[in-house]
Amino acid sequence: MSCGAPSGLPTVDPKTPPVLVLAGPVTRNDVTRLGDDVRALLEDTGAGVVICDVRALRPVQIRTVDVLARLQLAARRAGGRIRLRDPSPALRALLDLVGVPVELEGQAEQREPALGVQEEVEPGEPGP
Repeated sequence: MSCGAPSGLPTVDPKTPPVLVLAGPVTRNDVTRLGDDVRALLEDTGAGVVICDVRALRPVQIRTVDVLARLQLAARRAGGRIRLRDPSPALRALLDLVGVPVELEGQAEQREPALGVQEEVEPGEPGP
């Protein structure tokens, strides 16, 4: 498991979230270390989100969902959140089934409308 940016990088683009690559299977024993990694990435970069690259998480198991939920909790406690990169269809389905709220890379944030989408305004009402 590794972080996306090499150590010793002189500057970090604050608009590019750090990446934490998760290779599977992950276990409950990995939670503390991964939670520390997420918190450190949020603090060290000043980013509000850590991208968790989960494409290599195989096999998809309920404990994988537990680990991701705990990483989300660690990120929230540090004032940020995680966003998943390349989850398998099976992982997405399992996350939906158990109701773990995680964002996927490339999706609009829940608080913001997708780019290019405008609110409809009734005639005679002031615009947004």
